[in-house]
Amino acid sequence: MMSELVPDDVRNFIIEHIDTVADLEALLLLRKNTKEPWTAQLVSKRLYVDEATATRVLSSLAVKGLCEKNNDVYRYQPRSDETRHLVDRLAEAYDLYLIPVTNFIHQKPSRIQHFADAFRIRKDK
Repeated sequence: MMSELVPDDVRNFIIEHIDTVADLEALLLLRKNTKEPWTAQLVSKRLYVDEATATRVLSSLAVKGLCEKNNDVYRYQPRSDETRHLVDRLAEAYDLYLIPVTNFIHQKPSRIQHFADAFRIRKDK
């Protein structure tokens, strides 16, 4: 399986912190441009997503401690050196194994369960 090319620590980081490819792309964008103040509007233009998606992604990254939010401006600021190291490893893995990393994100167990739950038939109580 191609996802085996992705190191275990990176896969674990993705499982815990990355829900979509947009999450990954936004995180790596902020990481690459640490001096720039990023707003949802700027991120949406850079990643070709709508502003609502960019807002959701950036807010999620801030809640997870991967960036900091000050008013409506976001900056790359992981909450620990260990997290910073894992993001560096994620960036390296993404550069080397773009397809396996994106496939792994799309096939995350939580995403598959969420998709399956959408089709579950429930009885009214």
